[in-house]
Amino acid sequence: MTRAQQTISVALLVSSLYLSLYLELLPLPEVVQKEIVPVLPFWLLVSFGAYMLFRLGWGVLTFNDVPEAHQELMKEIELAKKDLQARGVDID
Repeated sequence: MTRAQQTISVALLVSSLYLSLYLELLPLPEVVQKEIVPVLPFWLLVSFGAYMLFRLGWGVLTFNDVPEAHQELMKEIELAKKDLQARGVDID
């Protein structure tokens, strides 16, 4: 099973479970049915956004400098400048 098939099957499972809760096919207490189930998608969206912001912040916090990649990039820039100058392009 590919990753896309797994993702689609999990999404279908979760959406069918939510739909059965929303349409009251699965019995729940009245308070849960009327106050919690309708706002579940928004709660999940906000939770996912907070998780992604955390992951972004953690990635920035633990960002590692890679001197070898910097040197390789500078060499590629120099090669590109030489190639462009050979073709007659003026570079500052």
